[in-house]
Amino acid sequence: MSIADLPRVYPLAQLLVFLRHKGMTARHIAFGAGVLFFLWASYHTFFSPQSFSFPGEIYVAPPTTTTPETWRYRAEQVKAAFIHAYHGYELHAWKSDELRPMSGTGQNNFNGWGVTVIDSLDTMYLMGLRDEFDRAVRFVEHSNFTQPASQGLYAPFFETVIRYLGGLLSAYALSRDTILLQRADDLGGLLSPAFGTDSGFPDFGVSTSTGERRGPPIGILAEIASCQLEYTYLAKETGKKRYFDLADNVVKTLSHANLSNVGGMPPTRWSNTLGTPFDTHLSVGAQADSAHEYLLKQYLLTAKTDRKSLEMYIRTTTHILTNLFYLSPTRHFLYVTDTTGNGHGVTRPSHTFEHLSCFLPGLLALGAHTLPLSDLASIGINLNDLAKNLSPESKIDYAKMSKYNLRDVHLWAAEGLAQACYLTYVDQPSGLGPDEIVIYGTPDRSKPNNQVLGGERWFDALEAWKRSGGRGTPPGLTPTAPVVYTEKERVYGPAKSRPLRDYGIRKTGYLLRPETLESFYILHRVTGDSRWREHGWTIFKSIVKQTKTPSGFASIRNVQLSPAIQQDDMPSYFTAETLKYLYLMFTDEDLIPLDKYVFNTEGHPLPIFEWSPQEKSGWNIS
Repeated sequence: MSIADLPRVYPLAQLLVFLRHKGMTARHIAFGAGVLFFLWASYHTFFSPQSFSFPGEIYVAPPTTTTPETWRYRAEQVKAAFIHAYHGYELHAWKSDELRPMSGTGQNNFNGWGVTVIDSLDTMYLMGLRDEFDRAVRFVEHSNFTQPASQGLYAPFFETVIRYLGGLLSAYALSRDTILLQRADDLGGLLSPAFGTDSGFPDFGVSTSTGERRGPPIGILAEIASCQLEYTYLAKETGKKRYFDLADNVVKTLSHANLSNVGGMPPTRWSNTLGTPFDTHLSVGAQADSAHEYLLKQYLLTAKTDRKSLEMYIRTTTHILTNLFYLSPTRHFLYVTDTTGNGHGVTRPSHTFEHLSCFLPGLLALGAHTLPLSDLASIGINLNDLAKNLSPESKIDYAKMSKYNLRDVHLWAAEGLAQACYLTYVDQPSGLGPDEIVIYGTPDRSKPNNQVLGGERWFDALEAWKRSGGRGTPPGLTPTAPVVYTEKERVYGPAKSRPLRDYGIRKTGYLLRPETLESFYILHRVTGDSRWREHGWTIFKSIVKQTKTPSGFASIRNVQLSPAIQQDDMPSYFTAETLKYLYLMFTDEDLIPLDKYVFNTEGHPLPIFEWSPQEKSGWNIS
């Protein structure tokens, strides 16, 4: 036993008695106590697992003992935050789109139809805020969704569908208030001319007074392929086949596209004329994220009948897991990036990791929860068959992936990526995650500034782990401790005795985004692991501390500063998604069961339904 172990073995009183029996004087005892205190402090400073970890050291979070009463209290705190934000909007920005939370004024940046009201409807309903909900429904009843053509205004199709149409449909589904369905029908019809391109993909914008379309000939994947949920559910509830046809055409066009040189994954840019891919840039972040999300969710929404969407989801996630996931070189955390190909099987990763990509852990966990990934044959799917028209390189990856339990791989990826998303928050003095980081590689003296980008492809590491017997934790799943740089370290770099963070911040702002919290909510519901709730509470406390203003909550400019510098902006998705996911995470009651609802990309839950025999026959639904 070393002397450093004594204070942990003997109570202090026993130690003093022991020393006195040895003839020690008070001076000796005082000196010895000082030495022991120094050793105790040194141990807990330099060797205790609760201090910071050096690269590769395992950081184990303390077990949670949070009581149900505490979780109810935390849910109420989130509800109070929503009330503060929404009442601030009602007081200072009513009828405007969004609140400016510092100046206490409104701004119109999404058609001027009061997007915060409609985006927040289902959050109010779920939180039991009936007075606010009733006021909002009266507002919706008298809303004018047309725009004077003389003003040259065009509603951005994507944002209007996910925020307005999704908000109306979700609030109707929860409350069954027919006013909301009628207004959703009105809006869906006004937006429908956007589908008038030669391919049937929706154009960027549409005038809701004249039906004129506007947009470039090259469309963005997220904007052309994130309307299926809303239009399919609108068709079901109104009985109008034309809405179903618009959504189904998007699915069919995507499924018929030649994706042989991009691993079966849809790229970010498409021809709105031909309905074909325009580039080989692959991403799960900006310009692409929600389109991948809707592949799985369209299948689930229709009670697992949309086979085309399911097959596209399996192909897309297989390529993501084998080619877009990487391990950082120092702390070995798991991140997802985007790649650009040359059309001949060679791809170049950017090693940029976006906050927007942090929705992906939740999507992968949802797929693992709802699909028979461990037995795809039971639903007639074979990975090798899905790869038959792909490149030789993709066929090899698909064949290797087919040797795994696919459910395990999806959950490993979900857990590892969610840990990385959380790490980007707790690494910052503000406790909030930056909008975009870039992963540094191992220093290379042949490169400028000795710096290269990125780490090892995760699937290669997974293969090596499997060949070694698959013992221990799969790569990328070992939690690591946060590394918070001081102001001096941010400017001059960390001291040699400090661990490297192995990334730089490219976009320093925190825009009140929901993606990380969305994934924590789904992971908690799917796995029952309470650490995701605890992580959510940690982030919520930072949101309140850094972003709250007298009238609402504000985006911040730089997550590396505390107190943070606030921006005069409170996006409607903060009340539609960020606070909703936190509230749902903290409530013990499962208000939105994942086997009965799917969330659109703006956090609006839509109920899973089955087509009637008449609909299947009359609408040609197989």
